[in-house]
Amino acid sequence: MRSLLLIICCISFFTAQSQKITVLKCGQVLDVRTGEMSKNVMIVIKGNSIGSILPPGALAKIKADTVIDLTAYTVLPGLIDCHTHVLLQGDITAEDYDVQILRESIPYRTIRAVRSCNIALQQGFTTIRDLGTEGAGYADVDLKKSIKNNVIPGPRMFVSTLAINTTGHYPVSEKEYAWELTMPKGLQEITGADEARRAVRQQIAHGADWIKIYADRGYYKLADGSYRSSPNFTSEEIMAIGDETIRSRRKLAAHAVTRDGILAAINAGASSIEHGFGMDDECIALMVQKNVYWCPTIYVNDFVAEGRAKAGSPINQLFAESEPALFKKAMKAGVKIAYGTDIGGYDWNMPESKDFSFLVQYGYTPLQAIQTATINAAALLDQPLLGELKDGNLADIIAVKNDPTKDIQALSDVRWVMKDGLVYKSVK
Repeated sequence: MRSLLLIICCISFFTAQSQKITVLKCGQVLDVRTGEMSKNVMIVIKGNSIGSILPPGALAKIKADTVIDLTAYTVLPGLIDCHTHVLLQGDITAEDYDVQILRESIPYRTIRAVRSCNIALQQGFTTIRDLGTEGAGYADVDLKKSIKNNVIPGPRMFVSTLAINTTGHYPVSEKEYAWELTMPKGLQEITGADEARRAVRQQIAHGADWIKIYADRGYYKLADGSYRSSPNFTSEEIMAIGDETIRSRRKLAAHAVTRDGILAAINAGASSIEHGFGMDDECIALMVQKNVYWCPTIYVNDFVAEGRAKAGSPINQLFAESEPALFKKAMKAGVKIAYGTDIGGYDWNMPESKDFSFLVQYGYTPLQAIQTATINAAALLDQPLLGELKDGNLADIIAVKNDPTKDIQALSDVRWVMKDGLVYKSVK
């Protein structure tokens, strides 16, 4: 026993000794919870965590391995995007989507996704929740492992593997091709409650952190200005998915656009509603009551609206017209919002920061917009060590030139990125 204790003590000692200490000399540091700016402070990084945040003049007392000068910058936590698709490269039309599913192999799509992951990280998104591989199997789990093992650069990933829908309600659609063909699907199709439970279990067995469903389809607008759709699941199916997800200690994300999908998803236990462009007052009230987060993915709707209207579907243009009023209503009611872009649904060459400007345009202060991608997103993901710069949290840190609480566009020009204590983008 004494020998064992001695070995443990030695391991602990050498582990502590091997932790490198990095000091960041910051011009100003944003407290994303209060909005307070601290001037000329030092952030001490020990290994992959924040050891302490110290006042000016403390550097002389610290034996640092590395000192990084960020005195010309505003420093804040790494950003979190709660709705991405690294294995997609933009799909305005059904043809855009089909080309990726039918003509690009999963290895080729995964190679492209490596680039997408690095783009996200370079833009300051140190954590993402990726909501569906769209026909690429469990490649998101491989990407997550590769990043975690430092094989490729990228954000910390929480993955949902294959989204779940019911048979016949998702592309690639058999009716668009020769009926003799067995078409690949962008997700996992189920029929019945037993298959629903099996799908959840299979995805978790393959490494899913979250379960994602497509709760509705076929969106349309009524004469009174409200939106409706067709629900994808029977009540037995969606409740089975929700129950199995919760029993497995996972959380459920629901692509749900109108009350027909949103209410069913919330009642099944969904933790987040994705898109929600056509939600109504009852949806808003239930989201507040049940503490369900909204990922509004505003820019992607604008991005696809014109192209889809030309292809014969104007619904996204209608959503864009009603979105500002909906956002103000949800904000007033107290709906919690987590930053989610749906990038991959739009081209990865477009900035991932686009939604910040929409959030401010629709009524949020810049600080509130920043909170959606920091403390709010961390809370949705159940990750208390992310989203805030404080002692003991993971060292996910970014620096921007200007003050984002005064100009949200500052987040579109991230100059320096650290994730897990390692620098991935240096100031020039």
